[in-house]
Amino acid sequence: MDMQILASIIILSPLIGAILAYACGKTLGRDWAHYWAIGSVGLSTILSAYALYQLVWGGVPILNENVYTWGSVGPLEFHIGFLIDKLTAMMMLVVTFVSLMVHIYTIGYMHDDDGYQRFFSYIAFFTFAMLSLVMSNNFLQLFFGWEAVGLASYLLIGFWYERPSAVFANMKAFLVNRVGDLGFLLGIGLIYWVFGSLDYAQVFAQIPAFTKNIPQMELIGNVHISIITLICLFLFIGAMGKSAQIPLHVWLPDSMEGPTPISALIHAATMVTAGVFMIARMSPLFEYSEVALSTVLIIGALTALFMGILGLVQNDIKRVIAYSTLSQLGYMMVAIGASGYAEGLFHLMTHAFFKALLFLGAGSVIIALHHEQDMRNMGGLRKYMPITYWTMLIGSLALCGIPPFAGFYSKELIIEAVKLSSLPGASFAYWATVISVFVTALYSFRLFFMVFHTEERMDAQTRSHLHESPAIIWWPLVILAIPSIVIGGLCVETFLFENPGYFDNSITVLPYHDPNIYLAEHFAGVWGSILHAPFTLPFWLAIAGIVAAWLMYERYPHVPKWFQEKFSLIYYVLINKYGFDAFNQWFFVAGARKVGNWFWQSGDVAIIDNGMVNGSANSIGYAAKILRLWQTGYLYSYAFAMIVGLLVLLTWLIWVS
Repeated sequence: MDMQILASIIILSPLIGAILAYACGKTLGRDWAHYWAIGSVGLSTILSAYALYQLVWGGVPILNENVYTWGSVGPLEFHIGFLIDKLTAMMMLVVTFVSLMVHIYTIGYMHDDDGYQRFFSYIAFFTFAMLSLVMSNNFLQLFFGWEAVGLASYLLIGFWYERPSAVFANMKAFLVNRVGDLGFLLGIGLIYWVFGSLDYAQVFAQIPAFTKNIPQMELIGNVHISIITLICLFLFIGAMGKSAQIPLHVWLPDSMEGPTPISALIHAATMVTAGVFMIARMSPLFEYSEVALSTVLIIGALTALFMGILGLVQNDIKRVIAYSTLSQLGYMMVAIGASGYAEGLFHLMTHAFFKALLFLGAGSVIIALHHEQDMRNMGGLRKYMPITYWTMLIGSLALCGIPPFAGFYSKELIIEAVKLSSLPGASFAYWATVISVFVTALYSFRLFFMVFHTEERMDAQTRSHLHESPAIIWWPLVILAIPSIVIGGLCVETFLFENPGYFDNSITVLPYHDPNIYLAEHFAGVWGSILHAPFTLPFWLAIAGIVAAWLMYERYPHVPKWFQEKFSLIYYVLINKYGFDAFNQWFFVAGARKVGNWFWQSGDVAIIDNGMVNGSANSIGYAAKILRLWQTGYLYSYAFAMIVGLLVLLTWLIWVS
């Protein structure tokens, strides 16, 4: 099959499925909603796997073609086209496969929801939007996919729009992402201004010659900045919004207001990975700005460490996993900041499977407990839900980076890549990611022990109805558990250490930045890495985190309460999320309201209402009052006025003569 036709079917199939899921679900019955949505995404998954096979083993060349011209303004033409290389093919398969598992899971999770058809339509559209983003060959289509993903997330986070908290959460996500999108749009505008094109290939082809004499832009006074650095910083602001990096991370924990399937889809393989993918795709630009790389490195390290710490004090099962996502996105950004694009993308891929597994496993628990999400009301679920228990254990071990699970290879290589970096901030980033290993293991197994071990804390009625979730829910867990175990070991050499490398035609790394040169020389192989793990610091920090979680939450459950009371100030800071939400509410939300009220009072009320609308009526009324003094209706008043007027006239005539 022609690659362009294949790409068209892959991207359009979920869109058609979204339309038909809603239309047929309303007219033919709710089952038709999942038939069309799952069928369309399933087709895209199969064809994405075929496209990946053709590119890797079939000898098919990279596709970079424009399908049609959407519009033109003078010399600027807006094209719709596809760039299908190995990076794109990997993203296509990850997105569609995880989305397919979420679609199947949704049949069970949303079975009794009145918005069943609408939900399937939204998640199929979400898949289409993400495919539009990753398959684009130009900045216009990239921005379209970027905004379409934002729209889909807005609809899904606020899916239960009857709840004020859901409306607040989706509006928060919308507004925070608009901040990032403004930076992203400015970066795209600068790219066109500098390079005269929005096509990836044309822009990237100009960069080597352009960087021989990079122009500087004056900011304030004598402060200058490289135009490449400015472009990269603007693009990174966009990535900070989508991939939830400090300080634009605040929307992601609140996105838990949406149904659990969409939490899995947003956090695992779609929206939040868009920023990581975009920066990797823009590597030909970022490699020529060490300022931008250092910024990505430091922001990523801050996010990895401090967002992980917040997971230690959360009691909502979904929010613990949400803060885990924030931390793991920080790891991916750290890798990219250290020019370890391949390591970051590899972690993106492995993380998609085990994070989807953890979210869907959490959803299985929530269903069993009649939509209870507070872990303090759980405990002892191991004997009631064995399949959910073992799959959640696999996901947790993969997240902690325990060999031979998938997260071990990708996380270990990120830490090694950062250790090799000589960029400013690399030392801080290294220790932040190393400490985060302990934090990750602690909050992951805090959740695991509180939910599946410890004493049973649910009420008697809930306990009497406890049982494993239906097969339509646990089958996706089992399927996702398989790559969570093996995908790291199967793909690590192919992705990172083969010659030529998997991403050689997709990303650009300057030789003096490239950590893979050293890592490839010292890579001991899949089994060698496992055998070497006990001699590394991250391994023992992960083990220490698991042991600490067991001691604190199963063996000595009074210890967390002691810590909370002993370090009450630290606990207060953590439970209030470092004050980010409070500051945003006080400064931005309340400040915007005050500014809006001032403009309303001074502009709308004072100038428009009182000055123009009511002012005209008041002026006429005032003039009428004056005239009414003269129009009394009494003859003596008019005679008096005539006499006064005559005297004035005579006085004036005598004066002028």
